[in-house]
Amino acid sequence: MNPVEIQHVSKSFGDAVALADVTAAVPRHSIVGLIGRNGSGKSTLLRHMTGLLLPDAGECVTLGLPAAKLGPAELARIGVMDQHAHFVEWMTGTQLMRYVSSFYTTWDRALERDLTELLEVDASARVGAMSPGHVQRLALVLASCHHPELLLLDEPLSDLDPIARQTVLRLLLDRFSRDDLTIVISSHMLRDIEPVVNRIVCLHEGRLVADADSDALRERFAEWIVTSRAGSLPSAFDDPFVVSAQGDAHRARLLVRDVAATDAARFEAAHDAAIEARPLTLEQIFPVLTQQASGQGRPRDAAEAGGVAR
Repeated sequence: MNPVEIQHVSKSFGDAVALADVTAAVPRHSIVGLIGRNGSGKSTLLRHMTGLLLPDAGECVTLGLPAAKLGPAELARIGVMDQHAHFVEWMTGTQLMRYVSSFYTTWDRALERDLTELLEVDASARVGAMSPGHVQRLALVLASCHHPELLLLDEPLSDLDPIARQTVLRLLLDRFSRDDLTIVISSHMLRDIEPVVNRIVCLHEGRLVADADSDALRERFAEWIVTSRAGSLPSAFDDPFVVSAQGDAHRARLLVRDVAATDAARFEAAHDAAIEARPLTLEQIFPVLTQQASGQGRPRDAAEAGGVAR
């Protein structure tokens, strides 16, 4: 059973469409990167998974139940870290952890001590006096110490410095390997989350534009450095797999998708050129997904794209 099944979910706030007929799944024991531009619907989708928001149409099934019917037993199996967590500011970190732990029979005090030390949380400080980054670290401790089966993280890295971000990511991988855990990470920091996620769900303007294994998604795209043997590359490429192009008659950098081996061979022969293929990062793939979802034309012309491949 998938911990989360999202089936044709739509949600609007007045005239603003937050989600439009989204269907996706979160496989068991996976780390899903939920990506998209600000306002794309990521936080709204996460809140549907816990029943904090209910869809106007469609259904979100979490841990085998419609999210609207989640009870204390199911909610105790979920850990949530909100991007803008609001805690009781007069409490110290220790007092807040004792308060939150009272709701969970599975709370692990040893894990609490380990995570507090690892994340350098000053548990003696009042929550209201903590920096946003330290509140974010405390929120991760609160979301993790009851050993949830499903961990939902909304922008968990946004207020952290680079060293703290890497510490958090190592922590998540450690919890993932030790517990039978499924994690959903909503983030715009694609370079940071790429090494840890194994599935990508991408939203754009409330619509689903990708729901795929991360390795399979990366294999669909590549960068070609094309070098002409005769200095006769065209100013534009009409091949259907070419998404964008930059360069001149001698050398060009092409972004391509869904290319078969025979396509590459035909391309080299047709243009009397050599191809050096390079993989793309998630950060490079992301704008292609969103631009195509917006119906924007692909800039095949080198002059239009601007610049010469190096």
